[in-house]
Amino acid sequence: MLTAEDHNRIIKNACAAFMGQTGTRADVIGRTTPRRIMLGAPFEKVKLIPQVKARITPTDTVLPLVKGNQPERLILVTREVTGTIADKLRENGIQFMDEAGNAYINHPPVYIFIKGNKIPAPMKAPVIGRAFKQTGLRVLYTLLCNPGLENHPYRAIAEKAGVALGMVNWVMRELKELGFLLEKGEGRKREIRLINKERMLERWITAYPEQLRPRLVLGRFGGATGWWKDAKLDPDQALWGGEVAAAKLTGYLNPQEITVYVDKENPDDVIIPHKLKPDPGGEVELIRRFWLPDAIAPNRDMVHPVLVYADLMGTGNQRNVETARMIYEQHIVQLVREA
Repeated sequence: MLTAEDHNRIIKNACAAFMGQTGTRADVIGRTTPRRIMLGAPFEKVKLIPQVKARITPTDTVLPLVKGNQPERLILVTREVTGTIADKLRENGIQFMDEAGNAYINHPPVYIFIKGNKIPAPMKAPVIGRAFKQTGLRVLYTLLCNPGLENHPYRAIAEKAGVALGMVNWVMRELKELGFLLEKGEGRKREIRLINKERMLERWITAYPEQLRPRLVLGRFGGATGWWKDAKLDPDQALWGGEVAAAKLTGYLNPQEITVYVDKENPDDVIIPHKLKPDPGGEVELIRRFWLPDAIAPNRDMVHPVLVYADLMGTGNQRNVETARMIYEQHIVQLVREA
């Protein structure tokens, strides 16, 4: 987690690196959040809204497009942007600058794109708390999909999430420290409530594809063209995720990647009847289900919309952005809206 001191240091260093690379002034305006970055000549009073991140993930390369909050005024500021991520940000029209002097600014007629610079000293990996690591993400998913569950006894939360009681204690403590959990009253009048749920969801969908999902992949397979269109899944054994679930929810997307969440013990229940064959380059990905079946009710033959949204965003693919926005607005906003 970045502290206020981290935010200030990263913005200051990134602006200094930008000036060193381009000769263009980049001044930080304001002493407290929300701050602005003012670019000097040849820009004409361009004020950008910085969003500081410890690192930029593939999900971050499309998230500003889904949120739709004037992406042309937003600039991601971080420690170092890799060449691959820099290309993806430019492709999606998302501006950035980092402490290494890499940057993408597009304010016609001025255009700046710098990539490939590296910070000389080894970067210290950002500290990731338990709440946003593998087991913690399972607890958060259960909480996000079951509004009000946070106010239940910790033992009940642990049973529903399928984790140890001690892990729930750690996660709830960390959520409180991060400003995602509010406690009021004492004894029988004690009330616990999740707050800042929209920001917590953003943290979850960013961490899920990196911290948890890769460990759930059972393999990639190939199947007959369009096999999934007429396929019937038993929700107790398998559920559609990713692009297929998104297409079913919205009727908008033409799936190219087929994601199926399956019971770890019974993947053959999907593989055999649908004649799927192992193929490292195949379009079908089987993912192990990481939640208890009775903890999160399936949406017919699909996973919960929160997970569909995370799958789409984790691709970092702009063709999924509009569908992700539709799913967020139609199925998720009511879960994260503050009461």
